[in-house]
This record gives sequence, structure tokens and C-alpha cells, in this order.
Amino acid sequence: MRDAVARTRAGRLRSRDTVQATITVTSPGDLGADAVFGVLPVPQVAIVGFGAVTEKPCAVAGMVGVRPQVTATLSADHRASDGAVGARFLRCLADHLQHPEELCP
Repeated sequence: MRDAVARTRAGRLRSRDTVQATITVTSPGDLGADAVFGVLPVPQVAIVGFGAVTEKPCAVAGMVGVRPQVTATLSADHRASDGAVGARFLRCLADHLQHPEELCP
């Protein structure tokens, strides 16, 4: 593992050190896209896409306010997983994004 880390940092990975990704994270939001609808290339099973962070109205403590929001999408191969697992993943992702201070002790 230490050897692979050293080769990675030096930019000298060998093809046998890498494998095809199974989940891709894409973020064209920094280019202004509001949402992402991914198309799955084989052998990937999911693409998580993040749109641009924009100010939108939302309810906070019974009051309407304006907050920064981002649209996160999930395109998944239902042969590998079902929609309920994807929904739980997006809920967990939303919880982590709303409380990033809880990610690290």
C-alpha cells in the first residue's frame, strides 16, 4: 500500500494499480449547470451529480428564508441496487452536507 501511495503522489501509477470506477461523482455545477442527469457507462453502477449552489427560498423554523441550496442527483443501475437504497444514500448525503462539522471528530 505504501508503494502504491508513493507512486500515486509521484504520478507514476501502473495500470494494474487502478481498477474501473463503480461510482462516479460529477460536479458540472461549477460551470453553471443547475442539475445533472447522468448516463451510466459500463461497468459503473451509479453517478452522483451536483449542480450549482444557488440561493433559493426555503422554509426555516416556520419562516420563509433564502438559503444556498444544491441539487444532488443519483443515476443508478437497478440491476446492481434498487431505488430504496439510492433514496437512503441521497438522504444520508443530504444529512452530511447539512451538518459537515459532524463528519470529522
